[in-house]
Amino acid sequence: RCMGTEAALSECRAKGWGVHGCEHGEDAGVVCSGSGIASSPRLRLVGGLSECAGRVEVFYNNKWGTVCDDSWDLRDAAVVCRQLGCGVALSAPGLARFGWGAGPIWLDDVSCTGEETDFSKCQAKMWGIHNCHHGEDAGVVCAAGNSSSADLRLVDGPHRCAGRVEVLHAGQWGTVCDDGWDLNDAAVVCRQLGCGRAEAAPGRARFGRGMGRIWLDDVACAGSEDALAQCRAHAWGQSNCNHGEDASVVCSDAGATNTSTVRLVDGPHHCAGRVEVFHNQQWGTVCDNGWDLSDAAVVCWQLGCGVALAAPAGAPFGRGLDPIWLDRVACVGGEKALVQCRARPWGINSCTHEEDAGVVCSGDAHSCGVRLAEGPNRCAGRVEVLHSGQWGTICDDSWDLNDAAVVCRQLGCGRAEAAHGRAYFGQGTGNIWLDDMSCTGSEDNLAQCQAHPWGQSNCHHGEDAGVVCSGTS
Repeated sequence: RCMGTEAALSECRAKGWGVHGCEHGEDAGVVCSGSGIASSPRLRLVGGLSECAGRVEVFYNNKWGTVCDDSWDLRDAAVVCRQLGCGVALSAPGLARFGWGAGPIWLDDVSCTGEETDFSKCQAKMWGIHNCHHGEDAGVVCAAGNSSSADLRLVDGPHRCAGRVEVLHAGQWGTVCDDGWDLNDAAVVCRQLGCGRAEAAPGRARFGRGMGRIWLDDVACAGSEDALAQCRAHAWGQSNCNHGEDASVVCSDAGATNTSTVRLVDGPHHCAGRVEVFHNQQWGTVCDNGWDLSDAAVVCWQLGCGVALAAPAGAPFGRGLDPIWLDRVACVGGEKALVQCRARPWGINSCTHEEDAGVVCSGDAHSCGVRLAEGPNRCAGRVEVLHSGQWGTICDDSWDLNDAAVVCRQLGCGRAEAAHGRAYFGQGTGNIWLDDMSCTGSEDNLAQCQAHPWGQSNCHHGEDAGVVCSGTS
């Protein structure tokens, strides 16, 4: 039962997975107004982890065939990405990065200007004329196929930068099989999570066996990719593994994503001020080059301060002190911590403190920090609150839509659609901060609701409360 405003089908109400009284004569279908990739039936990307990354294949003479990588570059890739509606081209790998194709090699010496709207308009040799083999098949990685750090996590390790590798696909977390798993694969995981370099790539469920699906097998990264989704692997869910083969990673950075890595200072309260980050045992500022609301949103989420209202530049909260740690920060908005966003290397910039970046969040000094974790978007997930500098969960005893309504209001996420219990979005860790919440539904933040004193509960994490709000971002 969808309202129509959800961003994913997984956010809609439904019976439990596999529970039904139906037969296949009742299978549902959909017809959309857009024709998507079907509008470009002569082109596809295969062998990657999304429809926007993989080996380039073209359809000619009723057969799919590949493209040779001779002179293949980003201008050619840009046309492919544009035609497929996959955003900008991030890379144009050759040498069969996404596996050897089969059948004919249809095109060689492709030479696009980069401005074409259709790949067939680029210059190339005649169809089927080439001096190549399938070890030279061309590939493409487009921006729309580039997963953010929100699609990847390391669990059951000593900190967020070490643990069992889990990836999010089809709204469900699953593991990666250790077949072929090595330091090149681990390097990509560490890079995507902002966790430094890879120190180890252990297999055999070093950090315990996962549950649910084994999403990936035979992952084969070159080591230079920015995201695991850019690497070659079997199709999602196809493996010959069990959870005793779950892959893990140990990165060089401890990379704690708690509030101690970021703060807002010299503002009217802890949810507004000059942005400062902690690195190499020292607090420093962030330069305002490219600083925008997407970056501010990550800071507000990390601090449990609600939504970002402003991302002011030009040292609006005064000039900080050296060092200036970050410049040209470019968050997509789904990151869990500012250090996971793309930026120039630590300490590399041409800025002065007149350019120190600021943030104003919707929370204030009288709010308790709140966030929703492990959901499909920032407006759905397990409820976590910040107390004494630590994030913890809420017990589901008497948890209802009135309580959920306050969470959604505090986060700027619209109305409450559901108030889940029983660790619907997975079990949290650490303290269970609140129990027997009793909101009227009209409060502006959870701190105004009645509840047991902080940390007093008779619950376990199997009773963690969750919320689904009508908003998605």
